[in-house]
Amino acid sequence: MATFLAVPLKQTQEVELIKPLRSFIQNTFSQVEPDDYNHALNEFSKLRNLMIAKSVDKHESALEVLYRYYDQLCAIENKLPIAENQIRVNFKWRNAFDKESLFGGKQILGIASGAYEKVCILFNIAALQSQIAEVQNHDSDEGLKTSAKYFQMAAGIFGHLKDIVLSHVQQEPTPDLSPDTLNALSALMVAQAQEAIYRKAAADKMKEAMVAKIAHQCSELFSDAMKLMQLASLKDLWPKDWLPLVACKQAAYHGMAEFYQGSVAQQHKTYGEQIAHLQKANELLTAAQTRGGAAFAFKNEQGRIQRELQAARKDNDFIYHDKIPDLKTLPAIGKAAIAKPTAFPTKPMSEKFTDLFEKLVPIPVYEALSAFENRKTQIVNTEIGRLREQTQLMNSILASLNLPAALEDLSGQKVPQSVIEKAQQIKDIGGIQFLNKLMNDLPELLQRNREILNECIKMVDDEAASDKQLREQFKERWSRTPSDKLTQPMRDESMKYKQILDTAINADRIVQEKFQKHKQAIDLLSKSPGEIEKALPSGGGAHASESSGVVQKLRKLMEEVETIKAEREVIENEFKEAKFDMTSKFFSALASDGAINEEMLSASELDRIYGPLRQQVNESLQKQDSVMSQVQTTNMEFCQAKASDQSGAQREAMLKDLAAGFDMFMELKNNLEEGTKFYNDLTPLLVRLQNKISDFCFARKTEKDELMADLQKSIANQPTGPAPPPPSYQNPTGGHPSAPPSQPTSQNYAGSGQPSWGNAPYPQAGGGYQGMPMPSMPSGFNPYNPYMQYPQQPQQGFPNQGYPQQGYPQQYPGQGYPQQQQQYPQQGYPQQQYPQQNQWR
Repeated sequence: MATFLAVPLKQTQEVELIKPLRSFIQNTFSQVEPDDYNHALNEFSKLRNLMIAKSVDKHESALEVLYRYYDQLCAIENKLPIAENQIRVNFKWRNAFDKESLFGGKQILGIASGAYEKVCILFNIAALQSQIAEVQNHDSDEGLKTSAKYFQMAAGIFGHLKDIVLSHVQQEPTPDLSPDTLNALSALMVAQAQEAIYRKAAADKMKEAMVAKIAHQCSELFSDAMKLMQLASLKDLWPKDWLPLVACKQAAYHGMAEFYQGSVAQQHKTYGEQIAHLQKANELLTAAQTRGGAAFAFKNEQGRIQRELQAARKDNDFIYHDKIPDLKTLPAIGKAAIAKPTAFPTKPMSEKFTDLFEKLVPIPVYEALSAFENRKTQIVNTEIGRLREQTQLMNSILASLNLPAALEDLSGQKVPQSVIEKAQQIKDIGGIQFLNKLMNDLPELLQRNREILNECIKMVDDEAASDKQLREQFKERWSRTPSDKLTQPMRDESMKYKQILDTAINADRIVQEKFQKHKQAIDLLSKSPGEIEKALPSGGGAHASESSGVVQKLRKLMEEVETIKAEREVIENEFKEAKFDMTSKFFSALASDGAINEEMLSASELDRIYGPLRQQVNESLQKQDSVMSQVQTTNMEFCQAKASDQSGAQREAMLKDLAAGFDMFMELKNNLEEGTKFYNDLTPLLVRLQNKISDFCFARKTEKDELMADLQKSIANQPTGPAPPPPSYQNPTGGHPSAPPSQPTSQNYAGSGQPSWGNAPYPQAGGGYQGMPMPSMPSGFNPYNPYMQYPQQPQQGFPNQGYPQQGYPQQYPGQGYPQQQQQYPQQGYPQQQYPQQNQWR
């Protein structure tokens, strides 16, 4: 019986996976511990190398390794995106039919794309499945069942690849990955699966009518495969023995269908029909022998048909005398389509698969968490900003009224107790020297961040300038993706950081101005009570007694003011310390819906936690309005009851300055501490950006060096044009005119045309950039909240190609089809339908 055809494997080479993946993880998942991924990175690299080594084994164990590697590629697709503008790992794969053909086109293609790697792995899985099917023991029932199973699985994968290859490989693929090639391979695998089923049915002595239908469908499937394989773009691609064998099998299995249908006619005692079918079967086996040549493996079947035809003719001539009908007048043989492409799996191929990077959060979840953190930070900053702004307004009003110091300075001689307490609080913090140190540190922190950012911008500009210069020099021969299509996200990120720094610089200037305005008062409050008492002018005392109603009412209002401030500190801490578990919610949404509606989920959870706190903020602000209105009214009464002289007015003015100085000290302390934290938090974000750009520039330089070497080699190998003919005065015959030069031969002009640079194996631009989420911005509260409204960055398929309808070929190249011209009606090729499957993950 004829042999089966197995698809050759694509060949690849080892690549460096650990360094680029580790760099991406460090720059993206800053909260992940190195121990969580170092072992996984090593195992992933080993798995790919094992995949390369085991692919040559035609055994299920080798298939399991390929399954595991493909599953792992799918698992990291949303965690570790391998692409030109993210993780740059250049996967190079050779055309599977390179050694067997002189077919034109790319023979090696390298792309920095995880999707391309998945396509190539799927091709090899299907190819290895066909090889395992080929090496089974086809004399055994189990071997034929295994072959049929794996051929159908391979057909399903090749069919799936046909549908997705153009969207996954966004440049001209190698010939083995063209949709036409994949469609032809899928059709061939289905035909061979049906062949295995036929051979099992024949061996099991199934009813002749069913075997005839199975064989007829087998012939039809080989006919479909042959039409696809003989497309002008493909017929030179295949190994030289493939097309003769496919053409041989197409005719042979049609012949076997006629043979078994003849047996059915014999059972029905329609001996003329039996002879008609056997005659046709004999003709078809003869045609198959002519087509297949040395590949013809149906000699036993051919001999059996000839013997039964001879016996049937003899019996009919001497016994039955049944009329032999024209085969065209008989009912067509039915078809039993048992073999079909196996649906592409929507779950992991390996039953034992576990994700090496299960501790890493998928990018969609990471993006959603980043967006949530920005929403959360915006709400916290807004609400705390409202509280602090109103508290500052309240303090300003009280300072302008010299409260509560005026209530403690009724005698006009001693330092008010509230001033002593405020001075002690400032000295406990570190006094004016504390503020001076923080302000002196800010320029150094700013300069450190500015230098890192400037280096980032310079690296991107230098890489773009180098790429532009080489593109202008080599023009269309410089075939790699232009820098501006890859670096725009990096430039955008750099510009956003620059805007952040510019805003922070302006905030630093405002802080400095406030400090200078209140420096004298803060300096005095940093001294001892005795020095403060000496600096205060003495007053003439007040006529309002300690026990008067207006004083008591004013003191009670001051207590309410302190209560408002204490309540606001509690509200502020509750805003800062609120806990959320959004990771599990985003994971659940991604698992159930395949996408995350981050805005809806975030808004719901933020409103649940922060809604009550927002209400408390509103109530606090309303309470402040009421209390401060009463304070101002009561203070007017208090002022009318006081007796002040000129020295008393000077003393009151200084006490107001000291109260305002204390409030400004606390405000500046918060601002400067938040500013210091802001710059310190910004530094690691800028360092990650610097590392990402540095890795990108290094990969682009490596790519540039390889492309330059290829171009220089092409230029060096390009022959020059022929030498011009010598001038007439160099003719040795003297004055006789020389004969015209002979016409240049083709050899003279070999290589004189334009050089053909070919296609360098470098990735072309893909679809739109899918930016990594911007990291959450470091932010403090006013004025160190320059990026409160930081925007979130947002996060392709081709129609299936139709195939030209072709009539059944009249003659196989180089070989005739005797006795086929009249008996084979020409039919248009029916389009093969394969079920459309969604790709797993």
